[in-house]
Amino acid sequence: MDYETVIGLEVHVQLKTQSKMFCSCRADYQTAPVNSRVCPVCLGLPGTLPVINKKAVEFTIMTGLALGCEIPGLTKFDRKNYPYPDLMKGYQISQYDMPLAMNGQLDITADGQDRRVRVERVHLEEDVSKLQHVNGGNSDAHSLVDVNRSGVPLMEVVSHPDMRTPEEARSYLTKLHSILQYLGVSTAKAADGSFRCDANISLRPVGQ
Repeated sequence: MDYETVIGLEVHVQLKTQSKMFCSCRADYQTAPVNSRVCPVCLGLPGTLPVINKKAVEFTIMTGLALGCEIPGLTKFDRKNYPYPDLMKGYQISQYDMPLAMNGQLDITADGQDRRVRVERVHLEEDVSKLQHVNGGNSDAHSLVDVNRSGVPLMEVVSHPDMRTPEEARSYLTKLHSILQYLGVSTAKAADGSFRCDANISLRPVGQ
C-alpha cells in the first residue's frame, strides 16, 4: 500500500505593535532588562482586567483580507486552560470558534505545480513568558521566568492539512512570510521568535 504525507501548519506571528495585547506595557521586550516590561495584568494578579489592543485587531484583519478570508461581524475571545509556568494566570486569552478571520486561501507553487492551500482561520491571542532552564539534570536544577514577552500580541494563521510535500510547506511559509512583511504587521524574523511554526504531519493511504 502506498502512503502520502499530510501536512498542516500553524504559524504564530508576533505583531508589530507598540504595546501588549491586553495592557499598556511596551511590547519591545527583546533587549529590555529582565521583567521590566510587566504590570499587574501581565503578572496575572487577581482583580486585573484586560483591555484589547485595537492595532493588533486591525493587523489581524489586514492579514485575513490579504489571505482572502471572510471577516465575520462578530468575534469573541476565549480562556484556554494553560497549566504551564510561563503564563502565570493559568489560562491564555485566545480565540477558537469565532476568530477574526476564517475560510481563506494561499496559492503556492512547488515542484512546478500550482496548489491552493486553504486557511482555516486567522486568530489573535497573547504570547507567553520565556523560561530559562538552569543546571538541567542536576539536583539544583531550576527555571527562571522572564515575563517581558508575556502578553505580546500573537497572531496565529492555521492552514488546513492541504500540503503533501516539504517543498509545498516551504513554499507556503515563504509566501506567507513575504505577505506579512509587505503588510508591515510583523518583523516576521524567525531568529527572534516573531515568526514560529508548528507542523502537524501524518500519513494516510494515497487517495483516502
